[in-house]
Amino acid sequence: MYYYGIDPTFILLIPAIIFTMIAQRKVHSAYAKYARVRNRKGMTGAQAARKILDMNGLRDVSIEITQRELSDHYDPRNRVMRLSPKVYNEPSIASISIAAHESGHAIQHAKSYKPLVIRNSIAPVVSVASNLSWPIIIIGFLIIGAGNRTSGTLVFDIGILLFTTAVIFQAITLPVEFDASKRAIDQMNSLGIIYLEESSSAKKVLSAAALTYVAALAASVANLIRLLLIRGRND
Repeated sequence: MYYYGIDPTFILLIPAIIFTMIAQRKVHSAYAKYARVRNRKGMTGAQAARKILDMNGLRDVSIEITQRELSDHYDPRNRVMRLSPKVYNEPSIASISIAAHESGHAIQHAKSYKPLVIRNSIAPVVSVASNLSWPIIIIGFLIIGAGNRTSGTLVFDIGILLFTTAVIFQAITLPVEFDASKRAIDQMNSLGIIYLEESSSAKKVLSAAALTYVAALAASVANLIRLLLIRGRND
């Protein structure tokens, strides 16, 4: 049922949208704050990453510079860590924290950390399924609207199933990201990259970043619940 042309199930998305906005604001705020705080060792993100990688027997993992801010990532297929310009070049708390986090992913990859292995193995399928899910859902909805409820519901269900794979992928991503951050803090402390009093600042940077993954999962779950409610209403 619609009220004044508005689908009431959209209300489910409002908390998730607000949460996502808060998470994005928090990560940008934390990064901006600690990008201005120089770490006491004066190490750049690239230097910190290189030290962590080398000390974990990952000298074959190269470090490259990208051109976009906050585009930092580890590429397991090519065994390359790519860091944004400020993270690569600047000796801030934010820079070494982000670089250490990506180093954590490289360590996970080297140690065949199970959640990462699962995530990487399903990533290609999930990418295709996620891109197809909404077009198929819309097509199913249109077929139902045209009066062919049986065929439309079948197509709609296929779309929901494809969307569910993306939700599962994001759920698997959470332990991967939290574990990478834990490894980052452990490595920075054990290798003397940061002093003990700098740990709390590094944790704030990484916790803010992790919150964006929680928000993404919350938004996807809210969307899935909404789709299931719409599906039930069309029975």
